[in-house]
Amino acid sequence: MRVAVLTIGDELLAGDTTNTNATWLAQRLTERGVTVRRILTVPDEHSLIRSRVREYSGNFDAVIVTGGIGSTPDDVTVDAVADAFDRNLVISEQARADVIETLEALSDTVPNIDVDIDAEATIPEDARPLLNTEGLAPGCVVENVYVLPGIPSELKTMFNKIAEEFTGEAVSSVLYTVKPEANIVSALKTVGEEFDVTIGCYPDRNAGHNRIKVTATDGETLTSATTWLQNQIDASDTPVERDWGENVESD
Repeated sequence: MRVAVLTIGDELLAGDTTNTNATWLAQRLTERGVTVRRILTVPDEHSLIRSRVREYSGNFDAVIVTGGIGSTPDDVTVDAVADAFDRNLVISEQARADVIETLEALSDTVPNIDVDIDAEATIPEDARPLLNTEGLAPGCVVENVYVLPGIPSELKTMFNKIAEEFTGEAVSSVLYTVKPEANIVSALKTVGEEFDVTIGCYPDRNAGHNRIKVTATDGETLTSATTWLQNQIDASDTPVERDWGENVESD
């Protein structure tokens, strides 16, 4: 399964808010064997959101859109997603009832709260509502596009309820080596070509090793590739460490 993640918000691009949602989603999706092929952040701009949603929906198995849902002026995501699929906006009675129930529960701690209930409960026509147990505005699913909140706690709770809809066969393993990165380039290229696996090499001077991630489409290929690589570059599946200041002989 190939997925694109689209995070939305002017505050993300301005650096006012750290984009933890993208990292968290990528980690959870990867754990489920899903291949994340795109992560893009765009501003609260209707036309840009619409065009990217339409593009990614056609190019990937699923798209996760986060942020910009609700009833404030900068919350344009739901409207843009509806336009991407040429759908009207409608009030979800299920979502509306949930918003009312949430407001009633908040009435003692937040009295006289002024909320446009219909605006909060509006989603694209024929979309599947995703109720927001941590907040007000619902998420929704339109074909292969999942619209989730931007508030991290709300996003995590909502995603966990639909996580089983994201599955894939990608598997990965991490190896560690003290050999300098320049000395293992040839082996990394060879293992990628010979076993048709994806290789990532990440030097970590603080930890005193290079971390190598091998990703394959099945466990047998992964085992073969990692075994070959371990023999070629003296890699270990547990962290190893060396003094990066010492002289290292070239292979």
